[in-house]
This record gives sequence, structure tokens and C-alpha cells, in this order.
Amino acid sequence: MQGTAELKNAKLPVIKTELPGPNARNVVAHDDKYISPSYTRPYPLVISRGKGAMIEDVDGNIFLDFNAGVAVCSTGHSHPYVVDAIKKQVDEFLHICSADFYYSNLPKLAEKLSQLTPGEHNKKVHFGNSGAEAVESAIKLAMYSTRRQKLIAFFGSFHGRTLGALSLTASKARQREGYGRQALDVTHIPYANCYRCPYNLTPESCGALESKGPHCARVIEEQLFRTTVPAEECAAIVVEPIQGEGGYVVPPASFLHTLKEIARRHGILIIADEVQSGFGRTGKMYASEHFDFVPDIITSAKGIASGLPLSATIAGEDLMTWKPGAHASTFGGNPVAIAASLATIELLENGLIENAAKMGEYLLEGLKALMDKHPIIGDVRGKGLMIGIELVKDRVTKEPLHDAMIQTEIECFKRGLITLGCGASTVRLSPPLVIDKNHCDFAIKTIDEALAVVSRGVVADTGC
Repeated sequence: MQGTAELKNAKLPVIKTELPGPNARNVVAHDDKYISPSYTRPYPLVISRGKGAMIEDVDGNIFLDFNAGVAVCSTGHSHPYVVDAIKKQVDEFLHICSADFYYSNLPKLAEKLSQLTPGEHNKKVHFGNSGAEAVESAIKLAMYSTRRQKLIAFFGSFHGRTLGALSLTASKARQREGYGRQALDVTHIPYANCYRCPYNLTPESCGALESKGPHCARVIEEQLFRTTVPAEECAAIVVEPIQGEGGYVVPPASFLHTLKEIARRHGILIIADEVQSGFGRTGKMYASEHFDFVPDIITSAKGIASGLPLSATIAGEDLMTWKPGAHASTFGGNPVAIAASLATIELLENGLIENAAKMGEYLLEGLKALMDKHPIIGDVRGKGLMIGIELVKDRVTKEPLHDAMIQTEIECFKRGLITLGCGASTVRLSPPLVIDKNHCDFAIKTIDEALAVVSRGVVADTGC
């Protein structure tokens, strides 16, 4: 109970033991014996409890969480309003299969999601349990409604690890290794990463600032449809409005607009994967809103229920016309997760989305200022509280520094800040939307200290 009281009153991290501490080492050893080795753990954080933006490990060390369970704990850890909603639902009933029977909160949440997603048209919702399930649902719906089989996705994308979603995922080779040919017919092309343009163009030279749109989008119509992907066989273009695992990459709005125009010309659907970028993380309910982008299908998960497993696939009612039995899930739309989601939305609309926008702007400004001190920072980018710090060997060559990213995560961990990497060499910040300026100041200071240590190692390695 002492640890609980200390955590409740904690404003900033307190590190009491070496990391990992003795209790944490025991848990890690137990885990090594029984847990699948396919899990990836960048450093030995062993959580005991969490409150707001703070978490406590099994040795009583307190950390500031700037990862939030990979952008999941949108309202912070164990927000009392969400916990209360969960407890009330638990007292009523734990489960009913929404594919077979009815209960009132299911259409209540579906109506709310229909109102919150971009576009004024009427929509319908299919519920699942995870981001991968939402993507699977979106793919099936696109194929069902268009009667087409081919899909277009982007290098650097992450859409899940189930076999269908994995066909779309193009983030890391090890995620595909050992599984043979992919389940779906997917063609990948480069994403609109202006910092690392694969065509060696600039926004001024690629068309991004012109009505024709950027080359990386036009390549679909100008090359793919003429060579390998017949337009009349393409069901959907699947895109992250802000790319997540690929490095927290923010594209120009013209990229998404051009994709939409191309899709419309050829009867192709646009699926926006907002699993990581949705639900207030970017300072708007959905990242698509930053670009005035209205997809045909949107996938939601992660922050949708403040940590409980829930996902949603949202599409226009004229599109979601599949027949009973075409797609369903035993646990999708679990009553406890639905209750948590309804409470989460209330909190987001009553200040947390606005806070994400304000704290994100403050944090982004502070992190960009670090570029003057640390040449290994190649780029700082993001929207709201979805921010990436890309580390490079040289700002001219932009050679990624993957090892430096890993070491920066570890140095932050030692100082009480929880971060996680993404892309080739990007440190991602995806904190709960409840953080304040003191949290931001600590994060900036800690990253500054971590980069100072890491930079010395980089200089030593290169002999500069």
C-alpha cells in the first residue's frame, strides 16, 4: 500500500534501485522460462501499477510513461472515470456475443463513432478486439463490396500480424520471415516520407505543391495501373494518415488528397488505418482531420477503450451492406470494453484532445530546440502527442542510427522515462493525453541527457 500511496502522489520519476531491481530480475527470469520468445522487450521494465502518466515497477521505482502501452492508454493508467464505468458494467454482466444478441451500449457507441469519424455521411460499425482485427474486417469489407482482390499499401506500414494484415504490413522483414508467401495480393510502394524521399525529390519538385499532387501518389496511376496492378482489379488503397511503426512520418496533405482522387477515378476504396493515430492522439479525434481527408473505411483500436481490447471498423452505410454471417466475432464489442470506450470518449471530448494538441505543440517546440545541441537528431516531427525524433549519423547523408535509437531508449529508461523506438532509427513519444508541462519539461531534459551520452558513443565509434 505504501507503493500505491507514493505512486498516487508522484509528479515525476523516482528511481530507487539499480535497473532492473531484484524483484524485476526475478520476473524477467520467470518470463524467459515460460513466455514466447517472439515478444520484443527493449529493456527490463516490470510494471506493478500505474496511475495517470506515472507507472511503478515491482521494486518501487516510479517512471514517467511516454509510451502509454504503445499509444493505448489514451486517458492515462486507470483513469477513475473509466475504471468506474468498467466496474458498473462488470456488476451487470461481463459478456454477450454481439454477433448473436443485442444490448443497448453497442449501438450507442456505434452511433458516437459514426458521428466522430470524418465525413457527414451515415455510417455503420463492425466491432473487433484489436487493430489487426479491424484491418482484417476492413479488407474483407473492401473485397466484399467491390468484388476485387488486389490491394495497394506502403513500405514502412504496419497493419497487424495476422496473415491477412501481415500481407499489408511492410515495416520489418522479421515480421514476415518464416511465413512463406503472403495471403493477399498486395503491391507496396513508397510512403510520402519527404525527409527520406525515395525518388530524391523535394516537395517543390515532386508536385506536392501543385494540383497534380506528389509523385509518390501519382506513381499508382502512372506506373502500377499500366504495368502490374490492373485498376479494375484493385479493391482498396490502405494507408496510415500518419505512419506509425514506419517512423511517425507525417505526409503532406496533397499525398492523401491525390490518393483519394485516383481511387475515385477507378472505383477503388480508401482504407485509413487510424489504429495508432486515432482517438485524440494527434490533437484531433482522427489524424485524417488534419488533412481534410475523408476515407471510405476507417479502422480504430489502441486508444479507443483506454487499455481494454476493442477495435472498430467504420464505413458508410451504403458500403457496409454485407449479409448476416459475412463477418463476425465472438468477443468483438465486449460489454466491458464498450463501457470503457464510452467513458474514454467523454474524457477526450471534455478536454483531453485539446490537451493533446497543446502539450504536443509545447513538446515539439522543446524537442526541436535540442537539434541545435545534438547533430545526431536528423528530424523532429509529429502531430499532437504522436512525435518522432529521428537519429542520423549525418544530417546530409541521413544515414540511420539504429543502435543510437536503442541506446537512447535505454538511457531514458535509466532516468525514469519510458519511450519506444519505431522505424529505422526514430524514438517515438506517445504519452497518455493527460500529461502536463512538467511532464514535458522532464521528458525534454531527459532526452537531452540521454542524447548527450549516446552522442559521445557515436563520436567515438566514428573516430570523429
